[in-house]
Amino acid sequence: MDDKLQSTTITNHGLNDTELASADVVVVEKAGTSRDAEHMRRLGRKQELRPHCVVAFGLFNGGTAGLIYTYLIVVFLFFLTNVSMAEMASMAPTAGGQYHWISEFAPRRAQKVLSYFIGWLCTLGWQSGVAIGCFLAGTQIQGLIILNDDSYVYARWHGTLLTMTMALFVFVFNTFLARHLPLIEGLVLCLHLGGFVAILVPLWVLGPRGNSHEIWTKFDNLGGWDSTGLSVLVGLITPLTSLLGADAAVHMAEELKDAGKILPRAMIWTSAINGVLGFIMLVTFCYTLGDLEEIVATPTGFPFIQVFYNATGSKGGATAMTLILTVSSTANAMTNMATASRQLWAFARDGGVPFHRWFATVQPRFEIPLNAVVFTAMFTILFSLVNIGSTVAFNQILSLGLGALLISYFISIFCVTLRRIRGQPLLPSSFQLGKLGLPINILSLCFLAVGWVMSFFPAMAHPTPQSMNWSSLAFSSVMILGAIYYVLKARHHYVGPVEYVQKTV
Repeated sequence: MDDKLQSTTITNHGLNDTELASADVVVVEKAGTSRDAEHMRRLGRKQELRPHCVVAFGLFNGGTAGLIYTYLIVVFLFFLTNVSMAEMASMAPTAGGQYHWISEFAPRRAQKVLSYFIGWLCTLGWQSGVAIGCFLAGTQIQGLIILNDDSYVYARWHGTLLTMTMALFVFVFNTFLARHLPLIEGLVLCLHLGGFVAILVPLWVLGPRGNSHEIWTKFDNLGGWDSTGLSVLVGLITPLTSLLGADAAVHMAEELKDAGKILPRAMIWTSAINGVLGFIMLVTFCYTLGDLEEIVATPTGFPFIQVFYNATGSKGGATAMTLILTVSSTANAMTNMATASRQLWAFARDGGVPFHRWFATVQPRFEIPLNAVVFTAMFTILFSLVNIGSTVAFNQILSLGLGALLISYFISIFCVTLRRIRGQPLLPSSFQLGKLGLPINILSLCFLAVGWVMSFFPAMAHPTPQSMNWSSLAFSSVMILGAIYYVLKARHHYVGPVEYVQKTV
């Protein structure tokens, strides 16, 4: 999810001093700019936060050709999706993101219920994203131990302890060093770009050379599906996951200066940069892959570690290259926790979760939703225990985030599309799609519908309980729990963000 990392970074460094001076806004230390204050007034909110700035799956289903072509398609269509959301972010820059947009743009009769369930899904989805981020960073370290120590005996609980350690580290940063998040993200952006070169050059110089004809034309169906076409569709999960999360910056909107203007730029540039860099990395990976079966069966658990080792022939070289990605994964987990806690805080502010008053508290000393950050860290620590029983179950349950975010994108864009079809006015904003809005929105909806359905498919046909994609169960469970809480309590006090919006702009 590097796009989540870069999105907040670009947001804070997207304008130079000259551009800021010509933007005709007044910067206020805590409230941001005068334009930010106007957005908060219209949204009926008070500025409380200080402005801060899975490749194996695709190889199994589609092979190298499937990975490359689905990636290109997903990059283009995800770009249209992110452009659609960027327009909404410019109209209503708020930490609530999708559930707030739905509350404002959905038909009146559906505003309350739709925004509630999307808020519930996004909140739990982003919480799962933090757990996955910490798990990836922790288990990459475990993969390096396997690579460098032949006497090491792999155990799942080791990975769980490393995940917990990562969660605690990320928690401390998001609590006591939150003011330095823009600086850290700027440094990590430099690492991200520098590491991109540091990884590619050794692979280009030392790695094996694949056959171009096979790489670009051979589609694999190792999952045993009825057709190669279906297998390629199942492989969509890989590019979908790698490009997911451009809405991360949205949930930090109330901590950004001139968010209505900068957020769309951040989201668009993030999509474009990550799309190009990701394609270069993907093609390089496919050309230097070597033996597919060896890569997929690597004892490290990460195909890219095996590719690095095969290319360099050196454990030290492979370790250095992997550490670049591990540091990036750690920084990504930091951003995920910040995003997840703000999403929880915003939804709690509207009374959407149990103990909402506690979650909605912002401590003046830290100027962050500390209680929401604490819960996010504890959720990751407790949920990582599932990995001791089954890593597959842990990954598949937490893949809830993919389905949850895709459906939140779909419904929020659908609401805007419906307004366009009906000729209803949209809110004024710094970024508008104009006449291209409707075709862009419709293409985005078609793409998201297909992606959402495929996100629940397992990696292979006729799966065993261990290889089953249990995210459909997790998704249904979250919806049922949300419905129970809504019927018992939330319907009595949750009204939706639209009720707080000032009607005169």
